[in-house]
Amino acid sequence: MIILKSKREIEYIRAAGRITANALVLMKKLAKPGITTGELDQRCEEYIRSCGAFPSCKGYYGYPATICASVNDEVVHGIPGRRKLKDGDIISVDLVVNKDGYHGDSTVTIPVGHVDAAVMQLIKVTEASLYKGIEQAVPGNYLGDIGHAVQAYAESFGYGVVRDYVGHGIGTDMHEDPEVPNYGLAGHGELLESGMVLAIEPMINMGTEKVVQNNKNGWTVVTRDGKPAAHFEHTIAITDNGPEILTLPDEE
Repeated sequence: MIILKSKREIEYIRAAGRITANALVLMKKLAKPGITTGELDQRCEEYIRSCGAFPSCKGYYGYPATICASVNDEVVHGIPGRRKLKDGDIISVDLVVNKDGYHGDSTVTIPVGHVDAAVMQLIKVTEASLYKGIEQAVPGNYLGDIGHAVQAYAESFGYGVVRDYVGHGIGTDMHEDPEVPNYGLAGHGELLESGMVLAIEPMINMGTEKVVQNNKNGWTVVTRDGKPAAHFEHTIAITDNGPEILTLPDEE
C-alpha cells in the first residue's frame, strides 16, 4: 500500500534527509587514498548521532554498519571494514538516517584520487540519470516514466542498468511501497500522486547489468563481469509544484 505523506511528514523526512546529505558531504571530504572503509563508517555514525539521529541500516536484518561502502565492482551493500581505499578507486556510500521516526535515504559515488576517465564518465552518467528520473516524478505521470528515463539515458552510453535492486517508497519505514525500478515503459505502472515520497536510486554498471551476491558475507552485490558500478540516490517528494529533493546538504 502506498502511503501519501502530509506536508508535515514531508518536513520530517526533509530533516532526516538533510542529516543524510550532510553526512555524505563529510564522506566526500574523507574518502582519500589510505583511509579504510571502516574509518569512514565510524566517522559517519559519530556525525549522525551528534545530530540527535541514528543510522537506519545498522542492525537492519542484521546489517552490521552505518553505511554501505561499495568499492569498484561492488554495486550495493558493501560492508565497511579494514579495506583501504587506493588512488583510482571509486566508492559508493549509501546511507539512511532516522530522525524522529522518519527516514532520509541518499547515495553518492565518490572518486578516490585520480580516477580513469572512462570510470569518471560512468559516475557522471549515473548521477545525470538520477536527475532524468527525478524530472519525471510529477503528478499525472506513471512510475514507468521514472524508470524509462533512467534506463534510456544510461543505456544510450552502452551501460547496464541493474534490474535486481530498485528504489522504493520511504517514510516512517525505510522501505515502503512502491518499488521504483530504474527501467521500464513510459506510461505504465502506478499513477504518481502528490504526497508520494520516493527514494530513486539508479545503479548503473559499466558492462553487463547482471550482478551476483557475495556468499562470503551474505550482503555485498558485485557486477558479474567485474567491471565498475556507480550508484546515486535522492529521496524526493512528489508535489503539485513538481519534485522536491529532500536529501540536500546545507552546503557542498
